[in-house]
Amino acid sequence: MDKTVIVIILVIILAGVGFWVWQSGVFVVKPVVPTPLPEGIVLFYGQGCSHCKIVDDFIAENKIIEKIKITQLEVWFNKSNAALLGQVAVDCKIDVSSGVGVPFLYDGSGKCYVGDVDAINFLKNETDSK
Repeated sequence: MDKTVIVIILVIILAGVGFWVWQSGVFVVKPVVPTPLPEGIVLFYGQGCSHCKIVDDFIAENKIIEKIKITQLEVWFNKSNAALLGQVAVDCKIDVSSGVGVPFLYDGSGKCYVGDVDAINFLKNETDSK
């Protein structure tokens, strides 16, 4: 076969595959829809985050879950939860231009606490008043 014919056949095949991929939407980036914000206290954490483990250990050791309701949302592997974290941080007037750190605690009434120390202090105060 002539090289020109082979090149034309390959171009037609590649054009067909390219058209199929474009029509199928394989490479379409879908927008991430945030998880709805649960009522009450929400603790955003990252799986494998050492500071989040400190808060988690405090919650377990002090049986915080038995005293108050806390919704825990993982944000490193769940893009919807991460989008929600970003929205909540903006609502709390936190600069999100460099990302948002975890642990991040939202108290359910519009106040946010970033970091293990602030989150634990909030939980201590919340459970002492119960």
